[in-house]
Amino acid sequence: MMDEQLRRRSVGAPAARSLLLTVLGEYVLPRAGTVWQETLVAALVSVGYTQQAARQALSRSTRDGWLATERRGRRARMSLTGSTAELLRTGAERIYSFGQPWEWDGRWLVVVLRVPEDRRAVRHQLRSRLAWTGLGSLGGGVWLTPHVEREQELASAIGQESAADAISFVAEFGSIGDPQQLVADAWELDRIREHYTAFIDDFARARPSKPEEFFRLQTLLVHAWRKFPFLDPDLPASLLPSRWPRDRAHALFVGRHERWKPAARDYFEQLEAGLRVPTGAQAA
Repeated sequence: MMDEQLRRRSVGAPAARSLLLTVLGEYVLPRAGTVWQETLVAALVSVGYTQQAARQALSRSTRDGWLATERRGRRARMSLTGSTAELLRTGAERIYSFGQPWEWDGRWLVVVLRVPEDRRAVRHQLRSRLAWTGLGSLGGGVWLTPHVEREQELASAIGQESAADAISFVAEFGSIGDPQQLVADAWELDRIREHYTAFIDDFARARPSKPEEFFRLQTLLVHAWRKFPFLDPDLPASLLPSRWPRDRAHALFVGRHERWKPAARDYFEQLEAGLRVPTGAQAA
């Protein structure tokens, strides 16, 4: 199952460590996973953090095993640990593939989850995992998703809890009831729509003109898009309300990302080479 740490950093408050994870995935992972410490500090300053906040984020990330440090004279070379690199690769696959059209065969994966009443902490944790994976709840321990291919992923996650018991079914919708009402009951689509609308409002009119602006907006764009695989259950178009904003948001993300990527990565490489000082550094 997708590492829960990535989910928490994706949908939580935009703390410096959360933005650092985006910087590591977008700029450090593609360049063999190594970078100067001052490059990461400067990158976080460029997106609005103080030097103190940036250094604290790096210190905590090193302590928690995200990064490894090698001293080279007075400088420190930082590299992704193996677990962090794998986390970022898995996250990148999910982030950059999310939002693409897909064909649904009409089948549902239905999971009935049972946890003893005296194991409420386990129940809460499993409910969170199922929701993070995109399953909707019908109450009474009944969960469902149109993504039947996720059955093995869910079996692995549920199987880690010995107190939990689960049964899965693969089924089609019958003649009783309204599929649209089913979707409305299982997922909070209005809340998801609000997130997409905010994303479109934030980036549709953005027109960077300077290298640091390209870097800042590209980083914030990826950081904002990163939350959607965990918020949106990726339902097929036939089950969604009219004028659903995901396609527009996805097109905006892909277009802006490809347009801004060369300048943003060039700016990061200039930070690495020591050719640029972020404008926010003097105020930090």
